[in-house]
Amino acid sequence: MQRLALFDLDNTLVDLDEAFRAWVEEFADKHQLEAGAVDWLIALDRDGYPHREVFFTKVREHFGLSESVEELWSRYRRQMPHLVHCRPEVLNGLARLRASGWRVAIITNGMADNQLGKIQQTGLAEAVDAYALSGAEGIRKPEAGLFEIAAKRCGVTLAEGGWMIGDNLTADIAGGRAAGLRTIWVDRSTWPEHEHNADHVVGDVLEAMAILHEHG
Repeated sequence: MQRLALFDLDNTLVDLDEAFRAWVEEFADKHQLEAGAVDWLIALDRDGYPHREVFFTKVREHFGLSESVEELWSRYRRQMPHLVHCRPEVLNGLARLRASGWRVAIITNGMADNQLGKIQQTGLAEAVDAYALSGAEGIRKPEAGLFEIAAKRCGVTLAEGGWMIGDNLTADIAGGRAAGLRTIWVDRSTWPEHEHNADHVVGDVLEAMAILHEHG
């Protein structure tokens, strides 16, 4: 099996939950929202409204905001890349993989401006060989096409196999397996009642990198 490692971005290489909470606190303060707004916003996100157009529609209605949904959403996309951080040890881990002969790419769903901004602002753009963004390519995980694009940009094909590392059981693990890849699930305890078919389960992406080195 070739040394190809495809990594999810949000809540795999970067802690999106931490960045989202920082954004929520800024948002609540800027709009002078009532007490309890921070908890309400975080609960709304966790209740299954991660698509931001739907999310901001509900936010606008609940708080009676004057800005349009698109304005709220676009401000979010401009701000979020500045709130997301990638730990130095994660960047170092990616560098070690590449130094060991691995081809490394990021494969992520989301709006192109938001996801690309995160990749650039965190230093991940220089830490990987390639990236494939659903918002730029018009295709989303778990569809195999996005995995194929990432592999091609690494100079290889999926026919030789490889690995997919991510926190989402549908997009990353099921999608990766369907694309012919071995998988490592980063379990953040957000899928407590779901079975998985991942080859390995870890609690942190650094553990996943250690597994890759073992198999390299």
